[in-house]
Amino acid sequence: MLLAVVTLAAFVLAPYLFWRGTWFGRPLTDAQLEQYLLEDAKPRHIQHALVQISSRIERRDPAVQRWYPRIAALGRHSITELRVTAAWLMGQDNQSPVFHEAVRGMLQDSEPLVRRNAALALARFNDAQGRPELRGMLQPYTVRAPREGLLRYRLTVGDVVNPGTLMARLEVGGGEPLEIRSPVPGKLERKIAVEGARVGAGEEVLAIAPSADHVWEALRALYLVGTAEDLPEVERFTRVVRDWPEKITQQAQLTVERIRSR
Repeated sequence: MLLAVVTLAAFVLAPYLFWRGTWFGRPLTDAQLEQYLLEDAKPRHIQHALVQISSRIERRDPAVQRWYPRIAALGRHSITELRVTAAWLMGQDNQSPVFHEAVRGMLQDSEPLVRRNAALALARFNDAQGRPELRGMLQPYTVRAPREGLLRYRLTVGDVVNPGTLMARLEVGGGEPLEIRSPVPGKLERKIAVEGARVGAGEEVLAIAPSADHVWEALRALYLVGTAEDLPEVERFTRVVRDWPEKITQQAQLTVERIRSR
């Protein structure tokens, strides 16, 4: 029963994907879906179409398969939000070889949210290739300086961050400071570099503790595809931790039991 629930449940990453202030619940006709999916100049139209197609996949509507090649191609789109959403959507039909092949390639994406949704999607295909990324969802995420500059923090340790939260600025000379924004949700766990220090390109700046939602999703995915190699990371969450939802401890225990039974 649990396996079915884990496999069929929608990723909680989905709320991060929908652009703020936009509602995509309005049904679209097939002709509108066809048009919207091709409107690269109107990315919100593409987003609307993807959400509507996801709803139809949940209803097991086979007619949407005509758009699968276009959805797979969106996994290479220049707009990050569309790649994130495409990866999430392709996990909704874990019988599609077109989607399976596409999300495999998305494990190499430059954006962590894309890679994470791809790894979660692959777990629904019972494909373990995303295991390193799933383990990464259980660990602090290290943010590096995009270039050399003087570091000025904007947050304090313990502050909650979401994708896009401004965490620090780099003073790079006479021009405008370069912003360092969070690529993932969580909490600012540690400042690695000293305030006001000159950091080099690629140097570690800070660490973000994982969010509860991402930990829970990773644990559920590892329930499906995890191996003994993943146990040390999973077992850390079997101990009750203050401020963490009880469901995380429960899922970690179930995941450990499942991995050991394989």
